[in-house]
Amino acid sequence: MLFFILKIIGAGVIVAFSSWLAGQNPKLAGFIIALPLISLIAILFSYYEHNDPEKTILFTKSIFIAVPASYLFFIPFFFAKSLNMNFLLIYACGIAMLIIGYFIHKYVANFL
Repeated sequence: MLFFILKIIGAGVIVAFSSWLAGQNPKLAGFIIALPLISLIAILFSYYEHNDPEKTILFTKSIFIAVPASYLFFIPFFFAKSLNMNFLLIYACGIAMLIIGYFIHKYVANFL
């Protein structure tokens, strides 16, 4: 249980630091968030907890497929100004695109 709590705290610190940094240096914060830090940590923890290389490799392949699918979330932000959309509408459209990305991921992951 202690290990689980440490994982929660570690992930929270990364997110909290990045959101704070976004106010100081948005480009650097975006770069940090784009790094696969959480994936690196989660893959290591997964292997450590389950000690099953096959499941860990499948987990890693799923991440590899999910990363490009998750980029769909950002598409509405590129068109926000030209479509004169407010932030909440952009964000909601991004979530909708992310849902579409999930189904794409689910379809492609069936081939693993």
